[in-house]
Amino acid sequence: MSLKVLIVDDQSGIRRLLTEYFMHVGWQPVEAANGKEALAKLPEKPDVILLDMKMPVMDGIDCLAALRRTHPNLPVIVMTAYGELGLMQQAEALGIEGQVMKPFDVLALREKVQRVYTRWLQKVG
Repeated sequence: MSLKVLIVDDQSGIRRLLTEYFMHVGWQPVEAANGKEALAKLPEKPDVILLDMKMPVMDGIDCLAALRRTHPNLPVIVMTAYGELGLMQQAEALGIEGQVMKPFDVLALREKVQRVYTRWLQKVG
């Protein structure tokens, strides 16, 4: 299964790590440094979005709210650091399919992305 994954994180090291790993497993990563860039990359039709919560320019909550207005069913997995419970509750209210805590294991993250996408495919038929 070759997935197109939009990686949205202001930390270039995380984007680079995930991009290299996803390319290694045959996926098509697309990078964005903030929510505004992520919204601009939606025409590339990602299958799943990995979305960091705390970013400059446009944070994860604002990006998710804007995303839901135009792409209400696109699977989103939120990446967050420990202690951001309030942000997670806001994200869940906007409709996310999962969350991962930083720091994360890339193998476990890959498995989570696959599970979320498979569930989404079954839902949309």
